[in-house]
Amino acid sequence: MTRNRAAAIAALALAALSAGLLLWAIVPEFPPDLDVLAGFAVAVAAGWYGIRRRGMKRAAGLGAAVVLLAAVLVLIVVRRADVEEFLAVIAYVLAVMAARTAFTVHARLPDAEPPRRPVLFWNPKSGGGKALEHDLPGEARRRGIEPVELRAGDDLEALARAAVERGADALAMAGGDGSQAIVAMVAAEHDLPYACIPAGTRNHFALDLGVDRDDVVGALDAFTEGGERRVDLGTVNGRVFVNNVSLGLYAEAVRREGYRDAKLRTLLDTVPEVIGPGDGEPLDLRWTSPDGTHHRSAVVILVSNNVYRLGRVLDSGTRPRIDDGLLGITVLGRPVGRGRRGRGLQRPWRDWSAPAFVVDSDAPVAAGIDGESLELEPPLAFAVRPLALRVRVARAHPGASPSAAAPEGLRDALRRLVAIARGRSPLGLGAEPPRAA
Repeated sequence: MTRNRAAAIAALALAALSAGLLLWAIVPEFPPDLDVLAGFAVAVAAGWYGIRRRGMKRAAGLGAAVVLLAAVLVLIVVRRADVEEFLAVIAYVLAVMAARTAFTVHARLPDAEPPRRPVLFWNPKSGGGKALEHDLPGEARRRGIEPVELRAGDDLEALARAAVERGADALAMAGGDGSQAIVAMVAAEHDLPYACIPAGTRNHFALDLGVDRDDVVGALDAFTEGGERRVDLGTVNGRVFVNNVSLGLYAEAVRREGYRDAKLRTLLDTVPEVIGPGDGEPLDLRWTSPDGTHHRSAVVILVSNNVYRLGRVLDSGTRPRIDDGLLGITVLGRPVGRGRRGRGLQRPWRDWSAPAFVVDSDAPVAAGIDGESLELEPPLAFAVRPLALRVRVARAHPGASPSAAAPEGLRDALRRLVAIARGRSPLGLGAEPPRAA
C-alpha cells in the first residue's frame, strides 16, 4: 500500500470519528450558547477598532478584545469540558495532517544532463548561517560545483554575469528569495539551468518549486542527478521577482526606521495611517479591477508570480503551480466610512489572475519585492514571463508544490480522498504534473 493511499484511509476514518464525536457532544445541547458567540463577535470588533487607532484608544480596544476573548475561552472550558469535544478536535487535527500527506505528490521530472561548470553563489549570513552550518562550499566542491561567497557590498547580479562570461553553464543560489530572483534572472536571460538551494530564512520559492527545505545539502544534487522543469518569472517595471510584490501597508511599514528591530510595533503604528477611522489620507494607488472599474486606493495590493492558495485548510499560502503564465492579484480595500458611499471599494477583499496588471500613482511607490524594500517609479507595470526559467530539482525532492494536488473545498477533498483510498494517484485527480523543460 502506498503512503498516499494509507494516509487517505486514515484521513477519512479520522474525519468520520471527529464528526461523530462532535455530533454526540453538541446535539443534546443545541442551540449553542449565544453569549459565547456574542462575546466572540464583540471581541473581534474591539480588536479591529484598536488596531486602526493610536494611543489610549488603541490600548482600550486591544485590551477589551483580549479580556473578552479570555472570558469566551473560560466559558467554553467551564460549560463544554466534555471529553468527546476534546477528542473531536484532536481527531480533526490528525485528519488534516493525514489529508495533507495523502495529497502530497512526487513529480517525475525528465532527466537532465549534468552541467560541466556549475556555479553556486552563497550568502554566509542568510538564514542564520545555514550555508556555513551545512558546509555548503565544501559539499559543492565535492560535487564539482564552484562556490562563490557573497560578501558585504558585493553586486550579486554582476557576480552572476561575470560567472557566465567565464563559462558557467548552470547557476545556483543559496540565500533568501530576493537573491534567488537576481540569479534566476541571469540564468533565464542565458537559458541556463538554475537550482534553488534553501539556505534562506523562509525559502518560499524553494517550497513551491518542490525543493525539500530541510535538505539544504541534498538540493545541490540537482546538478548531479536532478530532473528539469520550466517555471514562470514575474516582473515589475522590468525587475524580476520569483514570489510576490507587496504594495500598501506592509511595504510602507518595512521601509520605516526601526522595522527590523520592532516589526510588530512598526506594523501596528502604520495601520492607522493606511486604514484609520476614516479621517486619514488613503494611499494613492490607482488600479483597475477585472470589471473595468477604476479604483484610487487600497490597503494592500499583492501581485504574485502565479496564484497563491489563500484561506484554505490545506497548504494555504503556497502556489499549486508556477507555470500557468498568470499573475495572482489580491487587493484588500480601505473600509468605506461615513460620507464615502459609492466611492472606493464596495468589497474589502478581492482576487483574480491576469497576465498583466498596472498600478499608478502621483509619487514613488514603496514596494516589498520578495521581502526586499524598494521604491518604484509609477506606473508600476506587472507582467509574467511564461516558462522563462529552467529549474533543476534533486531526484530525492518532491519536484512539485505541496499544494499541486490539493482539493478545492470540502466536497472535493472527500471525493479525492475516497479516490486515493481506492488506489488512484493524486496527480490523476485533476492535478497536472509540472511542465518539463
